[in-house]
Amino acid sequence: MPSPLFADRPAPQPPAHDAVDALIHRARRLRVDVDAVRRDAVVCDDDDPQLRWQRALCDLAVRHLDNFGEHLGQLKAGPPTPRTGGTARQNATAAPDGPPAGPLAGRVGSAEWNLLTDEVSWSDELYGIFGRPTDSAPLSLDEMPSVLLPEDQPLLTATVTGCLVDGRPIDVEFRIVRPDGDTRTLHMSGEPVLDAEGCTASMWAVLRDVSELRRGERALSHSHESAPCEEHIERTEHRMAVELQETVLPPWRGAPSLPGQGPGALDIAAHYLPSESGGLIGGDWYDAMELPDGRTLLTVGDLTGHGIRATSAMAMMLGALRGMAIAGVEPGALMGHLNQLLASSVQPALGSALCCRFDPASSVLSWAQAGHPAPLLFRGGTGRALPPPDGVLLGGASKVAFEQDELHLLPGDVLVLHTEGLTRRSDRHAGPEALLALAPRFAQARTAQECLRSVVEESGGTERLDDACVLVARLGS
Repeated sequence: MPSPLFADRPAPQPPAHDAVDALIHRARRLRVDVDAVRRDAVVCDDDDPQLRWQRALCDLAVRHLDNFGEHLGQLKAGPPTPRTGGTARQNATAAPDGPPAGPLAGRVGSAEWNLLTDEVSWSDELYGIFGRPTDSAPLSLDEMPSVLLPEDQPLLTATVTGCLVDGRPIDVEFRIVRPDGDTRTLHMSGEPVLDAEGCTASMWAVLRDVSELRRGERALSHSHESAPCEEHIERTEHRMAVELQETVLPPWRGAPSLPGQGPGALDIAAHYLPSESGGLIGGDWYDAMELPDGRTLLTVGDLTGHGIRATSAMAMMLGALRGMAIAGVEPGALMGHLNQLLASSVQPALGSALCCRFDPASSVLSWAQAGHPAPLLFRGGTGRALPPPDGVLLGGASKVAFEQDELHLLPGDVLVLHTEGLTRRSDRHAGPEALLALAPRFAQARTAQECLRSVVEESGGTERLDDACVLVARLGS
């Protein structure tokens, strides 16, 4: 006698394979397109809450498309064959060794509970979903709540009662605890099967493991809900970084000369240029100050990272540099002390720096560098980068020696000190060529401020990828 499952409806007919194949092809193409958008979001800045929200949404869409593709594959393969042939207890010895391999194994399964014969039929996939051995007995309707989380048990009981008593279809989601302790979220859909007299003879259902989908939805919800708070934090940190930078960098930016210096001294101007986005406040610095012995300190540098951490480290480095320069430490030795300070910092980082000391009495410039672009010297309408003395990035290794070099400046000479962000552009490789091309304009300039204006006009465009500092020093006649 056939099962009442088939008493009131015809046997299912397999769908046309050509139509299902076309759907599968379109689903795969859409999945590839969504995954491409997801990969683009992955390589973007992970600190941006909007990009994290976009990535979470793409992850969820990919999971939905994966499930959709698997369902179409099952549709093409035809319905699974449930285990039958006895009561739930008798079926314990009727199961084969394991569920069949396939893309849907452990993801979607079916079951039928026969109220007249007490037979319980589970498909092979359902054993994998519940984490039960295939030689164990399938769970009866009375046993089902025992594997659910306690808070979900009343929901399943009410749903099953409504199906069996009132003939309502099943559409419920609940969580189970598998024998290995893993918690899974299942979606169950089904309906009662009536006998010839209109009474409920059995109940059948399809159960789907939706754990990954729900995890993706929770991640998306968390990303969406946390975005406003994270944006507020980022705005606050950005404001603090800007205020700290403005406090530490000299207030004389753009001033025609250092206070207290007479004719023939260096004329100095400097400027900070933000990045294209304006949101990347980094550890760039510039500084110029008159030392107690009458010489002049010139320095620029850059620490890795952005935000309040980078600007805090920059403030520490610049304070140490000023103190050692006032104490009379030579540029080469000063670079060694800065390197040791950064290498032993609680928050280790890497950085580059350039330190110059100019003696107005002899017009000699002593300088050292630590993995930093060399100063550009402009003289007589031409420009060149100075050959750098040996020096490595700050914080890369301890007890490293930094060489020191000297240069005799002539009246009218122009020095340009800059951080790497000035020449790192989106439309070309990093390099000083664009700055060196300004040599004829520098030859016509009469102040450092005029030279600085030319640099900003050339390198202050919106395509700059990082923030930058530039300092121009001109030796008067």
